[in-house]
Amino acid sequence: MQKEKKRKWLSYVIMFAALAILAIISVIIIQGCRGVPFNVFPRRSHVFTVDELNFDVGRGRVFAYSGGAVAAAGTFGIQVLDADGEETLRYTFRMFTPAIASQSGLFLAFDIGGTAVKVFSANQIINAVETTGQIVSATLNQNGWFTVVTQEEGAFRGTIQVYNSNGSVVYRVDLGRGFPITAMLSENNHNLAILNLTNSGSTITFYNGIDADKEEPDHQFNLANIVMFDIRFINNNEVLAISTESVLRISSTGNSTEIFNFRGRRLGSFAHGDDFIALNLHDYGVGYSGQIVMIDTSDGSVIGDHRIHREVISMSSGYGSLAILQNDGIIFLCEGMEEYFIPEENAFAAISNGIIMLGENVALATGDNSAKLIRR
Repeated sequence: MQKEKKRKWLSYVIMFAALAILAIISVIIIQGCRGVPFNVFPRRSHVFTVDELNFDVGRGRVFAYSGGAVAAAGTFGIQVLDADGEETLRYTFRMFTPAIASQSGLFLAFDIGGTAVKVFSANQIINAVETTGQIVSATLNQNGWFTVVTQEEGAFRGTIQVYNSNGSVVYRVDLGRGFPITAMLSENNHNLAILNLTNSGSTITFYNGIDADKEEPDHQFNLANIVMFDIRFINNNEVLAISTESVLRISSTGNSTEIFNFRGRRLGSFAHGDDFIALNLHDYGVGYSGQIVMIDTSDGSVIGDHRIHREVISMSSGYGSLAILQNDGIIFLCEGMEEYFIPEENAFAAISNGIIMLGENVALATGDNSAKLIRR
């Protein structure tokens, strides 16, 4: 029975890891774009002057962009390049399944199934942590605080540890039931949300006002018979949750609102904006045919939609635009979902496995051996 439960848990972890890596690659700091209704951030001044960025960090490369720099994590370690393609940081350590996230000029790299976590800027390693258990996931907030979810050796449970910007553990949660797959800390370092899979569905557990004396959660939200696979704080007291059939806003008091329902369609990939989320929704039984739908996260209203007929490999939001890597090229969507298509012979799409928005008119198409800048 125990082995059967562990095998089931591992299948959840593998499913989450695949989704998490795709989400991590897709999600970047959102900045505005002229003429777009969801523009709330000013444009950054960083302009990439090169056409190609070359990384040599081993296999399994994943990429993130923040503060005008691009970071890559691979099986050999991490590397950061600036807008001129010059290396600003290299740090060697072994990873078997690398993952990366970025936030407010910082990056977090970790080894799924391993024990290594590194927090770094474009120029230096800020924190290096070794966990006792195997890492399931890790997240970073805007203040440099980070959370790590692990599966401890010999224990059928998950452990969540919250680290401050100095790399010290300030809070720990040990779960004796369910399968925790991710945990997020609010921007004010105050509230912790844990996404947990159970035999009967999904649970989001809130710890409000985390401190060393708090042992019991403040609130729990249960979604029976439905798998939730992503949560993200949209303010200090609410998370946006994505399930296999809807998008929900869930407060730290346990109240929930389903803001968008896509039952009858299959979710492919998604990309977070500051106040919107873009969903790649497939029509069941029609191959890769479907829609890209932009949803306002405040009320679930549809900002715009775009019909697609090709496989979407990756999506990334930024500067009010959406960059979509398809199997036949790259599409930029901006200003009322107007499409700008770049065919694969000009866009590096044939050997690309990811896309990251770097500016209003520029994205980075990432491959196994290099990364090429694509300009609209």
